[in-house]
Amino acid sequence: MALDYAVIAAYVLGMVGVGWWGMRRATTRSDYLVAGRRLGFAMYSGTMSAVVIGGASTIGGIALGYQFGVSGAWLVFTIGLGILALSAFFARRIVRLKVYTVPEMLDLRYGGSTSIVSGVVMWGYTLMLSVTSTIAYATVFEVLFGLPKVGGVIIGGVIVVLYSALGGMWSITLTDIVQFVVKTVGILLVLLPTALVAVGGFGGLHAQLPASFFDVGSIGTGRIVTYLLIYVFGLLIGQDIWQRVFTARTPRVATTGGLASGLYCVVYAIAGALIGSAAKVLYPNLPNPDDAFATIVTGLLPAGLRGLVLAAALAAMMSTASGALIACSTVAQNDILRRGGVRANRLATLALGVVVILIAIVVDDVVAALTVAYNLLVGGLLVAIIGGLLWKRGTRVGAIASMIAGALTVVACMLAYGLLADQPIYFGLLASLVVYVAVSLATPRTADSVLHNWEQRLAGASA
Repeated sequence: MALDYAVIAAYVLGMVGVGWWGMRRATTRSDYLVAGRRLGFAMYSGTMSAVVIGGASTIGGIALGYQFGVSGAWLVFTIGLGILALSAFFARRIVRLKVYTVPEMLDLRYGGSTSIVSGVVMWGYTLMLSVTSTIAYATVFEVLFGLPKVGGVIIGGVIVVLYSALGGMWSITLTDIVQFVVKTVGILLVLLPTALVAVGGFGGLHAQLPASFFDVGSIGTGRIVTYLLIYVFGLLIGQDIWQRVFTARTPRVATTGGLASGLYCVVYAIAGALIGSAAKVLYPNLPNPDDAFATIVTGLLPAGLRGLVLAAALAAMMSTASGALIACSTVAQNDILRRGGVRANRLATLALGVVVILIAIVVDDVVAALTVAYNLLVGGLLVAIIGGLLWKRGTRVGAIASMIAGALTVVACMLAYGLLADQPIYFGLLASLVVYVAVSLATPRTADSVLHNWEQRLAGASA
């Protein structure tokens, strides 16, 4: 394992070094928050792929493949669909707005402040997303070095917080490109072909697994619909995703680079399902499906390559954590505290990073926490955001009312049906939509001057 440790240590030190170098480029607020809005196709598509393919997509996607076969690809597949939809239908508009946050876009569209409600919901979502990613990569340190959870959280958290706070989005972009390459090589070019060869190729999988493993719907219709609602719609409106869109040099880069990223996610989804299926053939009696990734890596790969693939998993988790952390910091400074400047944003990122580490130490039920965050995000904000982009009759009062109605309905349904139930997101979206339409139609139209300014910004006019 000495060689594996050396590979992982080199990767971690490289992340800190890249973060330090990125600090030299983050001299303005735009540099720190959105990488100066000047990423080209390659860097944009790479960093977008890095932020959406996290620990859940890697370890969780392989675990679902272990349980359900090809149907286990639905989790990451819906993430890819979300990126494809965002890039095809909304990315050009988002880039032209020249804003920094989703709540800022809502203020611009509806005229007047909506950011207290939307900002708090978005802040909570990005905070919990960073917490869950922090806990995920702490488990890698625990497996590799035998560290207790607290030690893994602190070591991994300090690394992510350090390079995120130093250079902001420039550092995160540069580290994400490295992480994207490591993930691509480690998972797609090393682990996937090795696993397939070990089981005798696709023919071996068919011969040794039941037919249900090749049924795309075996995971269950209810779960597929829930994935579509939570992840497709969540990716359409999440601050961590929009903030990457803001980094694109042009609307065309945001569209083409995003479409490439979405297709990459689809490939990654299929790879995870196949690796999980191979693990089921090789290690059929694992007590926990989440162990499938670590088991197949340690069982099949030689030293050095094993370290590379474990570093790939670490990269997936760190890229999601850092993206969520800078998004959380941006919303806090831009929409809640309303303070600007590179120094203020750097201090906010550092402070929130400490908060994330402390929460990650004490929280155990990360699945429930992440589900609550996504339910509130989609149930509370989706209708107001998409409605603002597509329906001119939507009003500020209607938007605020829909956010409150959707969020309260989600909370009530989670109390009634359970945190992990499907009903909260269904009822939350329905309540939010009905209230948005009804209140918007019952209140005065948005002022023509506000809509004119909105349309000018959508057309690319300067802020």
